[in-house]
Amino acid sequence: QVQLVESGGGLVQAGGSLRLSCAAAGRTTSNYRMGWFRQAPGKEREFVGGIRWSGGTTWYADSVKGRFIISRDNAKNTMYLQMNSLKPEDTAVYYCAADPAAWGTGYGYWGQGTQVTVSS
Repeated sequence: QVQLVESGGGLVQAGGSLRLSCAAAGRTTSNYRMGWFRQAPGKEREFVGGIRWSGGTTWYADSVKGRFIISRDNAKNTMYLQMNSLKPEDTAVYYCAADPAAWGTGYGYWGQGTQVTVSS
């Protein structure tokens, strides 16, 4: 079992930056794959980006590529989402997710979400 806790959400003006954190506890291993998703009101959940814990390979949705950066701190078992050049359309609840499979698209564990609001 893996527990994920997000933090760092808030209100920011367009063009600003925000960093989200996702602390993982429980049965995590170096093979884990973690990701960030977001869901805006009235819209479906959207993939933002992911990271493979072993090696740190990252990948991103086109909508955030070049603006968002995912990283991890092995010692703290924490994943980060650095969000730069934020736009009002980035407003959503952001969720972190994890899965023990190093490859794939599904995630078995989810955090509770943190609200990000970008004002114009």
